[in-house]
Amino acid sequence: MGQDSVAKGKTTAIIAYFTIIGSLIAITMNMEPKNEFARFHTRQAFGLHLVFMGCALFLSQWFNFFVWVGLYVFYFALWIYGLVGALNNKKQPVPILGTSFQQWFSFIQ
Repeated sequence: MGQDSVAKGKTTAIIAYFTIIGSLIAITMNMEPKNEFARFHTRQAFGLHLVFMGCALFLSQWFNFFVWVGLYVFYFALWIYGLVGALNNKKQPVPILGTSFQQWFSFIQ
């Protein structure tokens, strides 16, 4: 993957990390022309947002302050890791779930 390809997909990759709406916008931005760097980060960000929302919905049944803090710390740490990777032109999957996101969200082209 050349530097030119990374530069062209960088904006889309960064937008994907800003909320689930940003991920959906990034998916549509990457439809034509397709960019491998943008696709990688869109999958990562989409997965992070979905896992966070799923866990939040599950935890909404019980209010335990420490569990909520743990969820937010976990989400924020992975979000920062992914965003910094996109800003630094790196295709590094987020720890724990990143490689799974690439498989699960293969429909994101």
